[in-house]
Amino acid sequence: MTAVHQDGRTAPDDHRDHDDHHNHRDHDGPAERFGIAFVGCGYVADLYAATLPNHPSLALVGVHDRDPARAAAFTAHHGVPAYRTTAELLADPAVRAVVNLTNPESHYEVTRAALLAGKHVYVEKPLAPDLDLALDLAAIAAERGLQLASAPCGLLGDAAQTAWRALREGRIGTPRLVYAELDDGPILRMPFQEWISPSGAPWPYRDEFETGCTVEHAGYWLTWLTAFFGPVRELVAFATRVAPNPHVPPGTALSPDFSLACLTFGSGVTARLTTSIHAPKDYSLRVVGDEGLLTVADSWDYDSPVTVSRHPDGPAEPCPPVAGPPWPHRYTGTHAMDFARGIAELAAAAEGSRPSRLPLDHALHVLELTLAIDRAGPGSVVRPTTTFAPVAPAAPPALPALPAETREER
Repeated sequence: MTAVHQDGRTAPDDHRDHDDHHNHRDHDGPAERFGIAFVGCGYVADLYAATLPNHPSLALVGVHDRDPARAAAFTAHHGVPAYRTTAELLADPAVRAVVNLTNPESHYEVTRAALLAGKHVYVEKPLAPDLDLALDLAAIAAERGLQLASAPCGLLGDAAQTAWRALREGRIGTPRLVYAELDDGPILRMPFQEWISPSGAPWPYRDEFETGCTVEHAGYWLTWLTAFFGPVRELVAFATRVAPNPHVPPGTALSPDFSLACLTFGSGVTARLTTSIHAPKDYSLRVVGDEGLLTVADSWDYDSPVTVSRHPDGPAEPCPPVAGPPWPHRYTGTHAMDFARGIAELAAAAEGSRPSRLPLDHALHVLELTLAIDRAGPGSVVRPTTTFAPVAPAAPPALPALPAETREER
């Protein structure tokens, strides 16, 4: 699942503008359309359904939820058929890929069943609750020649690609230090019990608190940073619960509500990453280089401004934006992210058109880092065991580095 923005608004029932051909089981449709099915119809499924029409090559042929009432509400709202069981869904040859939107504790079981049934899988974060389980899934996918990818897909967004290209172009010189924030605001003081998705699913706050803000949120920045700067060589982390949570029954196993990690990349960059559900909302990124500062205002906004300041007292200059694929269909009011873009990326790789820009070895490294931070307790030092090949940017090739004479003197 993903956390919501904290305005407490619910989106109106305005998602029925999906093209009809996206919302029915079409066994006889054009060959180029790639059949997918959702397992899990909870809160996050509406975010995927709202952005799915941005990708006309994808066809949502059906959904399943273990709660029949939840499945019925989702199918009534979105006009898509429901499968009675997961087995029925996995037996349908029209389903080429499963989108696993179940609760985190079910991610491994559902993904494994889908892979064993010969389906490609795109799974919400975390890929699995444990690295060994994730490695097991990776082995099954490799053995069967299947694509397996994990959210988040924000690395494919315009802001990420704009920042990445600016770094490759040397707009701030050699990057040295990164401050990455994912403070989600004072969630416990907000009316989150009233947050309802358009199809009527409540925000699953107990799952969110049990899974914790690190596992839910750290990946948004970790996917960017590792793609930009390569694998992490060493991680020093601290995680704790800083405040009581009166909204869950006594004895509920809660994850840390605050974490702090310092990451040393093999490339020499050092980063500090913070997550919490108490501090004022801040989703910003700052990259300090020898010749300037690059800033991204909001990791959860594909259209977020990306700026460069080349002088400590100078103005922030906007970076030339990278224009990704259009996405007119959005989740109204919140979440300025194209959630379905990750599914489209998996489909393109499964069709063999190009290698995935959400590669599995990268996802495994991000998962290892995430779990290490979440489980750091009063403090730990971790040297990750996973690594990954360089990730390919989606942006056009980098322009030549800026001539030295165009850079302001510090």
